[in-house]
Amino acid sequence: MSGVREPFLEVLQDSSTAVSLTVSEWTDVIGRARHSSLLPKLSLQIDDDTLGRLAPRVREQLLAARPIAEQHARAVRWEVGRIQVALRGLDSKVVVLKGAAYILGGLPAGVGRLTTDVDILVPRDDLRRVEQALLAAGWAAVKLHPYDQRFYRQWSHELPPLRHSRRRTVVDVHHNILPVSGRLHPDPNKLLTSAVPLVAADVPSGLWMLGPEDMVLHCAVHLFQDGDLAGSVRDLVDADALLRHFTGLKPGDSESGATPGFWDRLPARARELGLERPLFYVLRFAARMLGTPVPASVWAQVARPSGLVVALMDRLVSRSLLPLYGRHATVGEETARTLLYVRSHWLRMPPGQLALHLMKKSMRRWSESDEDT
Repeated sequence: MSGVREPFLEVLQDSSTAVSLTVSEWTDVIGRARHSSLLPKLSLQIDDDTLGRLAPRVREQLLAARPIAEQHARAVRWEVGRIQVALRGLDSKVVVLKGAAYILGGLPAGVGRLTTDVDILVPRDDLRRVEQALLAAGWAAVKLHPYDQRFYRQWSHELPPLRHSRRRTVVDVHHNILPVSGRLHPDPNKLLTSAVPLVAADVPSGLWMLGPEDMVLHCAVHLFQDGDLAGSVRDLVDADALLRHFTGLKPGDSESGATPGFWDRLPARARELGLERPLFYVLRFAARMLGTPVPASVWAQVARPSGLVVALMDRLVSRSLLPLYGRHATVGEETARTLLYVRSHWLRMPPGQLALHLMKKSMRRWSESDEDT
């Protein structure tokens, strides 16, 4: 990161710094946290003693965010239960992903986590049966352009989104964690085989979540391989929470505090799945922006891109990952976000297919624009 002070990152790293922020700085922090869906998480990280020392209007906004997290957690538990009921007769392995897995698995990454949909991973051979079961249980395909429908089914790593007809909740059914057309191709069977039972008192039996290393790698690919990085600091916060939990490390701990084996298994698993580059980036920026403790021995096991590529990504990510609040993007920030957006598309499909995809999208936009005039 540059030498510019970022109170938003400071308080995310260490909630005890909350008392040192001015009201003006808190206005920026709360705005950024709200725009990145991190306000409930930030509020729950601050203990009551520290909270009581903050300005009343700051404290009120933080406290008001807490019930939102509780509401989301209840809704996720209910929705996953309904999905499990809809699919339980299929004898298919259902792996809950991302925010829903963090919440139901009782992971620290799930504390204060907001999620608007539920993502699941199932074997590709079971996709049709899973889709039909969900449709029969009240979900319906989100209306998409025929080209988008075909793209999802031929080249993506998931079905078109399904929205429940009454609750309006969305389930995304994955058969992999990266698109078929993408440059990286992790073996989904290995992800399914290494999944662990999702065990909790309020969670229906028969559900699974990714293994610890795969959960971190999925977070990494979602952020640095398959998505638009602009304002996506929440995904980095997820990765930081997962790494600290699975290694037993807390801010200020030494390397010896890590859970035995995890740091060795993580780089090895990334090599096995062909995900070394996303792992490097998630470790680098979690360490740089959130102070995630990554042992020196791990860096020695992670393949590093060329110095020029790393320097370029440092500049682009540092100008893109944080949400804008109360101002327009600078020329540098807009350029960085555009370049990373182009990069995300470049990684999703080969050049010829990308050119055809962009041409069809552009022609459709022009056609729709003509219809509106």
